[in-house]
Amino acid sequence: MYWADRVAKEIINSKKYMPYWVDDMFTPSGFAHIGSLRGPLVHDLIYKALLHSGQDVKSTYVFNDFDPIDGLPKELEKDFSKYLGFPLRNVPSPEKGFKSFAHFFAEDFKKVLKSLGANPQFLSSYDMYHEGKFDQAIKLALDNAEKIQDIYQKVSGSKKKEAGWLPLQVICQMCGKLGTTRVHDWDGETVAYTCEPDMVKWAKGCGYTGRISPFGGNGKLPWKVDWPAHWMVMGVTIEGAGKDHSSAGGSRDIARELVKEVFNIEEPYNLPYEFFLIGGKKMASSKGLGLKARDFNQLLPSELARFLFSRTDYKQAVEFDPLGTMAIPDLYDEYDRCFNAYLERSNEDLARIFEMSQIKSLPSKDKILLPRFRDIVNYIQIPNIDVLKKYEEIKGKKLSGIEIEIIKERTEYARVWIREYAPEEFKLQFSETLPEKARELTDEQKQYLKKAINLIEENDNPEKLQLVLYDLAKELKIDAKSAFAAIYTVLIGKAYGPKAGWLILSLDKKFVRQRFDEVLQIENATVAVNDVKLNNLNKPEIFSIDKELKRKFPSVSVGIAIIKGVEIKKADERLEKEKQELLASLQGLTTEQIGQYPEVLNYRKLYKETGIDWHSRRPSPEALLRRIALNKGLYAVNTCVDAYNLVVMKYRVSAGAFDLDRIKFPTILRSAEEGEEILLLGDEQQTKYKQGEVAYFDQKGGFNIDFNYRDAKRTAVQLETKNLYINVDGIYDITPQKVEEVLKEVCDIIIKYCGGQVEVFGMEAG
Repeated sequence: MYWADRVAKEIINSKKYMPYWVDDMFTPSGFAHIGSLRGPLVHDLIYKALLHSGQDVKSTYVFNDFDPIDGLPKELEKDFSKYLGFPLRNVPSPEKGFKSFAHFFAEDFKKVLKSLGANPQFLSSYDMYHEGKFDQAIKLALDNAEKIQDIYQKVSGSKKKEAGWLPLQVICQMCGKLGTTRVHDWDGETVAYTCEPDMVKWAKGCGYTGRISPFGGNGKLPWKVDWPAHWMVMGVTIEGAGKDHSSAGGSRDIARELVKEVFNIEEPYNLPYEFFLIGGKKMASSKGLGLKARDFNQLLPSELARFLFSRTDYKQAVEFDPLGTMAIPDLYDEYDRCFNAYLERSNEDLARIFEMSQIKSLPSKDKILLPRFRDIVNYIQIPNIDVLKKYEEIKGKKLSGIEIEIIKERTEYARVWIREYAPEEFKLQFSETLPEKARELTDEQKQYLKKAINLIEENDNPEKLQLVLYDLAKELKIDAKSAFAAIYTVLIGKAYGPKAGWLILSLDKKFVRQRFDEVLQIENATVAVNDVKLNNLNKPEIFSIDKELKRKFPSVSVGIAIIKGVEIKKADERLEKEKQELLASLQGLTTEQIGQYPEVLNYRKLYKETGIDWHSRRPSPEALLRRIALNKGLYAVNTCVDAYNLVVMKYRVSAGAFDLDRIKFPTILRSAEEGEEILLLGDEQQTKYKQGEVAYFDQKGGFNIDFNYRDAKRTAVQLETKNLYINVDGIYDITPQKVEEVLKEVCDIIIKYCGGQVEVFGMEAG
């Protein structure tokens, strides 16, 4: 059952939360970031699930515009610092045409929410206070001030407030500030207060002391009391918040006690939802992390943006990092899977996710041509391609209205993705002249292109052409990667690209033939391109990659080396100096930056694909760099381990070294089976592999887990180790060429500090 429907069913079956009133809140003190959308969309999905179940339900969204300004966006600090401490509604708008500071930012976020299909009744906290709707709640809070303070202490363990503390702030009659006032007396009708000059760091009070009625919008309850007071005033029965509010001793625990002991109502149904993460970090406007919500529709169409939230159970984090990654194309693929499930009714849960992602009415269930986003990305980069005409050719008949609409929309967003977010390797660049790198092709590659010309002339089906080109490489006994790299190099100047068969047939065949002929006329092109030619290991008696793993992860590549005759020491002065130089070069590194490195994202993707939580098991390059970012320093193990760790951090590519004499050949990289175990270095008890996680095995069992995440105790490199077995591994965008480069660096630095001689060196790739 779809998660929102499951929650709705639980709410209905409990019979505790009637009448159904779903609510959420937001403080309009600046532009909301994308992470701020999680709450309102979780609540909107529950609201719509209840409606779908035939229930009478109300949905509201409160703008907390009576809160004081306690911080400002950087661009407003110069002109608005004088308003710190004032209620948001009592500060002028940054732009003309809006009633106040709060109104400007609230209207901006309201527009975003409506564009994503969330259209609750929008309410103002400022208005409700000034209309007297909170008067009863304020009186209850003031009459029970001692009890509230006891609840604070009991639930959160906070220190007792100063004598006479009261849970209220009022607007100073002299300076107009709310955030600087301390209320210290209540006589049943009025309160005494002082506008304290130094009560908070972000604003300065004027020092005025006076008495005022706390009612009718003169005063406001503090957040932890204000939240449950809203539930009482409005009649809310369903409202959650980010999981941080529901941590032990947090604001939700306090609110739970207050509704019971002070406000005498039932606590609303709780939805402690997980965060929106970018690069593994919670999005927060105050830290400048993440995109503004108002920019979301420039990144994704409304349905895709809503899908990002609707597909994920509120108990799971939403992870999205669009910059330099494949996050957006991957999201389209997931959306299309749900779209097809809706059209075909092949999977009820996926179809329901699609339905809940729609902004307008649901489309008809007629079969349609659904263009893959990745394909459109490639089409629009090829000269003289009319995308609509191309898809009409693919379909074999005229496109329908909805098909044209989808293609046009995806074309628009594909251009944005290529321009702003795509990894460099997905940006195709066609030049009018032969790329310089094409002049460096080997004779072997040129021979392949010569034979490929006839195959291209004979085939018009891209999938069939792809297969025959692959078979040609096998026939000529040329490494397939090298063969296809020749095609890409000649056409787009890179050693990689989209499917070769598709790319070739998207171009004019005459143009392709001319390019191939031009290369074949170049004399003495025998120098291998560094990023094309690989030193193939081809020693299955030493190492191989499991066929099933290759099928599942065709981009996997592993570099293997054996170094004999090493002398490993505890430390080396030259190595210590090199370690300090690395630390100096990485000064100022942050965990946010680490989480945006393409290599780290590739390993995380592998972990996710194999069911491993990368938050708890950090890929080795990330784990080492995080120690630096968190000021924990570098590991000091021995001259072998410390040396190759420097290379891992430099290139952010995973590597490992093992005691060769403790390994029983052959070794293999494969998926672990359920029940297999490994005794990890530093542990006393065996760790069970999770079925499907990627690991290295010899004939005795596993000696490494999750692509060099951690190593086995039995094969660990010790001071007495004399011979080494090295592996370096890559996946997805970490190319075999990159892996080979890192393997060479690892061997070089180990020999530099430990001596020895390389006896085996080579690559295995999927």
